[in-house]
Amino acid sequence: MTRPADLRFDGRVVVVTGAGAGLGRAYALLFGSRGASVVVNDLGGGRHGDGSSTKSADTVVQEIKRNGCGKAVANYDSVLDGAKIIKTAIDTFGRVDVVVNNAGILRDKSFAKMTETDWDLIQDVHVKGAYKTTQAAWPYFSKQNYGRVIVTASNSGLYGNFGQSNYSSAKMGLVGLANTLAIEGRKRNIHTNVIVPTAASRLTEDIMPPDFLEHLKPELIAPVVAWLCHERCMENGSIIESALGWAGKCHLIRASGTTLRQDLSTSITPEDVEQRWAAITDMSSAKHFDTIEEVTGQFMSAIGEMKSGNSNSGNSNSGNSSSGNSAPDVFRHTYNYRDTILYALGVGATVQEPSDLRYLYENHDNFAALPTFYVLHGPMYTMSSTIFEDGLPGLQLDPMKMLHGEQYIEVYKPVPTEATVETKFKLLDVLDKGSGAVFIIQHDTFDTVTGDKLSTGQMSVFAVGAGGFQGKRTSSNNITSVDPPNRKPDASVTQHTSFDQAALYRLSGDNNPLHIDANMAMIGGHKRPILHGLCSLGFAVRHVLQTYADGDPNLFKAIKVRFAKPVLPGQTLRTDMWQNGNRIHFQTYVTENNVPVLTGAYVDLKDTKVKGPQVSPPSSTENLESDAVFVTIGDYVKANPEEVKKKVNGVFLYHILVDGKPQGKWTLDLKQAEVYKGEPKSGKPDTTLTIENADMIQLALGKLNPQMAFMQGKLKITGNIMLTQKLKSLMDAAKAKL
Repeated sequence: MTRPADLRFDGRVVVVTGAGAGLGRAYALLFGSRGASVVVNDLGGGRHGDGSSTKSADTVVQEIKRNGCGKAVANYDSVLDGAKIIKTAIDTFGRVDVVVNNAGILRDKSFAKMTETDWDLIQDVHVKGAYKTTQAAWPYFSKQNYGRVIVTASNSGLYGNFGQSNYSSAKMGLVGLANTLAIEGRKRNIHTNVIVPTAASRLTEDIMPPDFLEHLKPELIAPVVAWLCHERCMENGSIIESALGWAGKCHLIRASGTTLRQDLSTSITPEDVEQRWAAITDMSSAKHFDTIEEVTGQFMSAIGEMKSGNSNSGNSNSGNSSSGNSAPDVFRHTYNYRDTILYALGVGATVQEPSDLRYLYENHDNFAALPTFYVLHGPMYTMSSTIFEDGLPGLQLDPMKMLHGEQYIEVYKPVPTEATVETKFKLLDVLDKGSGAVFIIQHDTFDTVTGDKLSTGQMSVFAVGAGGFQGKRTSSNNITSVDPPNRKPDASVTQHTSFDQAALYRLSGDNNPLHIDANMAMIGGHKRPILHGLCSLGFAVRHVLQTYADGDPNLFKAIKVRFAKPVLPGQTLRTDMWQNGNRIHFQTYVTENNVPVLTGAYVDLKDTKVKGPQVSPPSSTENLESDAVFVTIGDYVKANPEEVKKKVNGVFLYHILVDGKPQGKWTLDLKQAEVYKGEPKSGKPDTTLTIENADMIQLALGKLNPQMAFMQGKLKITGNIMLTQKLKSLMDAAKAKL
């Protein structure tokens, strides 16, 4: 493994507050040793904020100079005079690149005994001091399009601590400050992060045991801070905790929660809250939100559901709750676009196939999840379920002897790229095949927010050696496989699998060791780990969609497949296909030995769209109904150019679609007060919006809420999302005239 190049700070100017001892000193010395010019700020006071001295800062400056690697200058101002600290950097070195807000004091007292002076001093030094110093550096960061900011929080802020109500509130306040600075500085390459250190310092010298303190060396935290401040580090808006040579990222999470009323016309009572408290506080499917827009979107979605009266206000199930053959077990799962992309990679999606890019790139105009995504839930659920033992009492479950025999899944709605879903499992039948038992299991997947049924499916699992219990051999519940027509295939697609295909696919949740552990594979009778049958299924579905649906997942309706033989990672798959109307029969073979591995299989499509000669997209000059919206907005902009420039001052590019196909483009250049067809005349847009022609009309008429449209995937936005909020006045003007 090649060692990365040393992280240097030559030419960079770093300001470290409270740098006379402890963590600040360690930061300053490390930056100096890596070539930085360092402003060593320290008031020289005690940990309670009393007194002052120049000795602390001067000593560290001398150490940096004595080491001979960097330059340094002392500053003795209070952080409340942050502008003076930054002025020292500018006057001495001509610039400032990094601000490490490290200065701090303690005034520990129980809340009952806390004085206003104790409170104010802590807030001033920690919060206001960071604000004053960082704000003084901000114009220089913005002008040079570069800056790195560190604010120092504490475990007392994240978790609370007795006797530190003033200190803990200040430290958590700094987290909020950093979150906003990260957003406001992002487009100018100004990154702000939070360090949560635990180290020996003036603040902890007589609080922690001496034998523990000697292991809490500030020098073990300084490298983490240095990395966060380097130009190669792209981290922004993160909370990094570090101690004892360990570091880890922290973030806030929120429970899925539950709605407390059926619709917007009803009220709630304390008793309603009490009744649903378990669901409100259930953290089993908690989620992290990256932006306030995501949180707002969740609320807007809930409001939309309550408006329609579809709110599911009952307590939500999570995990498994087996209750016999007739009652469904529930598997709850939260996923996001990274999970759908990982699944697509696991079933062979590649950027070399143009129709696959929609599954791999979250900003693609037609970004989508593969329609077979929910087949993952079967293996994820059954590995920990008691459904087999319930169906056949006395069965000794052995994963090596449980074979996935057949799979059916029908999709009712396009699979969301992010959702929390519940899949309900129900054992329909147990069949006695003599050499083994076949379990037929139904699985239905629902969106927990809308309550919509997204898919239904049926899996059959063959338990080797579990037969002979004198049970029935057939079932009317079974969805049967269908052999292909007796003729040569109409089409074939061949694709290599990777030697790492099973290792990649299992990251989507199918963790059976048969697919990764050589010893377990041998126990199961295989020379080496085999590929998941559902992985081969995913390959085949992609091949069918490429050939008969022009890669469009929205044309997929259902699939049925029988798993005949195992595939070894690295082998080549060939999918032979026969078209019979909207039903595409297929069989998949391993080409190296021409052995069929998927048989009796078919995909039902809503419609077929066979690839033919490439057709140019319709001209953007074609008149659309939504053109009237932009003409109306243009009239308003012409009548109020200065007001628009002042209030909005952004460039927006709209892509207008009809049935998912590009049909037109409009630019709202609200910096120049111009609205016209086509792309921006110069430069790139600040924000790009993609929307169907009909939805654009509904949006302009106020019949479609923009936040709801965004959450539902009807409105796709890239670039500066926050800037779109300023379009409301233009949309209101268009609505009035339309």
